Amino acid sequence: MNKDETRARLSEIGIIPVVRASSFEEARFAAAAVADGGISVVEITVGAPGAVEAIRELVSGLPEVLVGAGSVPDAETGRRCLDAGAEFLVTTGVSLDILELGLKENRFVMAGALTPTEVLTAWKAGSDFVKIFPCAQVGGPAYIKALRGSLPDIPLVPTGGVNLHTASEFIQVGSAALGVGAELVLKPALRSRAHEVIRDMARRFVEAVQEARRWMAPPVNHGVSHGRKAS
Repeated sequence: MNKDETRARLSEIGIIPVVRASSFEEARFAAAAVADGGISVVEITVGAPGAVEAIRELVSGLPEVLVGAGSVPDAETGRRCLDAGAEFLVTTGVSLDILELGLKENRFVMAGALTPTEVLTAWKAGSDFVKIFPCAQVGGPAYIKALRGSLPDIPLVPTGGVNLHTASEFIQVGSAALGVGAELVLKPALRSRAHEVIRDMARRFVEAVQEARRWMAPPVNHGVSHGRKAS
């Protein structure tokens, strides 16, 4: 899958579950549960033990799920994740070496940023979406709205503090998608393997995003590269 196909898939779903799993079995459980709830995408945090191998096994065992790597610290780790089958890479900050890797391999990369300068730097360096992290601590939806007022063509993905109470507002202010961690993949449900709890939470997030998008006029098309030449 090339970056344009990944961009279109992430834009359509609108939710990127962030999973920090302690084992492959836990990662598979979380991915299967959110997929059953209508979210066929998962971002596996690479700081967790065995994360790269978990990505490899997920790609093989759950081909219907779009698997990405999150909190990728450097290009070497990014390369290992791509070799394991990851379709997209997510960074915590503006990691230029990982953005360069994504451009070289025609793979989707979402760099993390916070300030307008960081957002612009990431976008100009080739970031396909820009993750705003930590978003809740700097104003939540109001901050996304302020950024988009000056940077309307850059697709932003708020992460950190996104929950069912704020999801709709984040979409209504123009977020391209939402990065959601423990508010979706609930830790108690993950530990107890309560599949239906995570599945139902995923359904509620899907409904919140879809409902918010229905009320948006005109619709925001985040499936294109906003005038920047696609790679």
